[in-house]
Amino acid sequence: MKFKLLSVLLLVGITACAHIPTPKEGNEEPGELVEQEEISPQNLPKQELTAPILFDFLVGETALQRGNLDLAVSRYVKLTKTTRDPRLAKRASEIALHAGNPFAAEQAATLWIELEPDSTDALQTIAAILVSLGKLDAARPHLEKLLITEKDNVGPAFTQLNQMLSRNPNKVAALQLIQHLAQPYKEVAEVHFAISQAAWFASQHDLAQSEMQRALALRPDWEIAAIHNGRMLQRTSSDEANAFYRNYLTQYPTANEVRIAYARALISSDHHDLARRELQVLRDKNSDDAEIMLAVGLLAAEMGDFDVTESSFRKALDLGYKDQSAVYFHLGQIYEETKRNDKAIEAYQMVKSGARYIPAQIRYADLLALNGQVQQAREHLHKLPAANDQQTAHLILAEAQILRRTKAHQEVFKLLNDGLKKLPDFPDLLYDRALVADKLGKFNILEQDLRKLIKLKPDNAHAYNALGYSFAERGTHLSEALKLIKKAIELSPEDPYIMDSLGWVHFRMGNLSEGLNYLNLAFSARPDPEIAAHLGEALWSKGAKDEAKNVWRSGLEKDPGNEILLETIQRLTKKKAID
Repeated sequence: MKFKLLSVLLLVGITACAHIPTPKEGNEEPGELVEQEEISPQNLPKQELTAPILFDFLVGETALQRGNLDLAVSRYVKLTKTTRDPRLAKRASEIALHAGNPFAAEQAATLWIELEPDSTDALQTIAAILVSLGKLDAARPHLEKLLITEKDNVGPAFTQLNQMLSRNPNKVAALQLIQHLAQPYKEVAEVHFAISQAAWFASQHDLAQSEMQRALALRPDWEIAAIHNGRMLQRTSSDEANAFYRNYLTQYPTANEVRIAYARALISSDHHDLARRELQVLRDKNSDDAEIMLAVGLLAAEMGDFDVTESSFRKALDLGYKDQSAVYFHLGQIYEETKRNDKAIEAYQMVKSGARYIPAQIRYADLLALNGQVQQAREHLHKLPAANDQQTAHLILAEAQILRRTKAHQEVFKLLNDGLKKLPDFPDLLYDRALVADKLGKFNILEQDLRKLIKLKPDNAHAYNALGYSFAERGTHLSEALKLIKKAIELSPEDPYIMDSLGWVHFRMGNLSEGLNYLNLAFSARPDPEIAAHLGEALWSKGAKDEAKNVWRSGLEKDPGNEILLETIQRLTKKKAID
């Protein structure tokens, strides 16, 4: 019997089902119950099919077929209580799970396990439901019984169990449950792996590492355990992690997944030459493996080795990599990165399906627009089929970006207006409309949209920053502007643009010294032209005019046509260029 707790758990929270088999799918008489699994006759009640039972059954099935899952659940739970038939208890559990009603599912599954205590399906169902509800103590005896029935398959069972428990918010309780269940199975590597992962989620890192080492002692050639062990070591010491990977590969030189993890670790610790050596080993020893070629290409891209990336991707395509659209999408990104836009357009056109189809078509349209084919780009976006609200919004935002480059701000505003009529609470649409409202001087709409966005997404640092910056730029509500930008800094302390806003609002409030401090920090982190404009203006106000000009020059080198920077220079120097 395959351990299927995870598949049962995945049903919890589903709000609708595509199809639940009805008891009337074949040549059965109306009202006849079809057994979906073999049930011992002694478990079946001596219950005649009375008119009220038939009525409840027909109402439940009709409700199910019409999509009224709440009514179907209530009727089947009632039928289970009335008849005490395990078949109906099972069906009630299934329907409740598909209806996204774990509490009704628990009620039905509790009856099911009471009526059929030796059913593995019933055990798996009640255990998964109780785990999903966070009732770990109640789930424990059912899980113990299940593991006994899975004595020849305990390792995979613990792997599935750990995936389920990782979703539980009480990580300490989940660890304690895993440790308790593990007691009889100390010689199984997967058991120690499960304890290690649970300990890691519970922030007990020493226990996590010792348990992963025990798993490796029992299964030394287990690559997944080796990779997890390396990642845990990397948390405290990249040198220790790299040494572990190196020693492991000495013992198991064909462990490709470990070698990939080692190369990734070397890249993150800036040992690029060593990483290149490992990638070459992978290429030389796996020249007929499309998946390895793709992995090598992605890792080479992280180091900027785009020639290696391109050749590896091309090799993956030649070898028949199963998701060719994904490879072409990555190729398109590489061609964009290396300023070969014509080849990027060709690559994006080769993305025919899958999750990357819409992103690829958006990039294709954007590149057309950059080539001056703005109308063709917009027409292409209009033809694309949006599968959901998110894709609809992304297509609108992509078109808005194309129009924004042409400075057609009024047209962008109308486009986003129309989009928000369809999707009034979509955060990115609200944010984009606020930005274009600022360009058009529609400050009431800017404030309205950003306040709504903050209400919808109170952790959106950019919304606080944009509203605070707008106030600071206009010299209004400066006390509130400071509070808003400080909140943005709390949410995203490393963002140089928010640091720039903080310096700018202090400058606007007359706190020149504090303003310069933050503006210098922002410019050091990111020498952006707009940050250069602000820092230069603050320096100019202080009297450091030569220093201000130097900052402005560095900004102009990056973007000679930056409007904010040019306006700042002309306003303060009364000239169109710097002496």
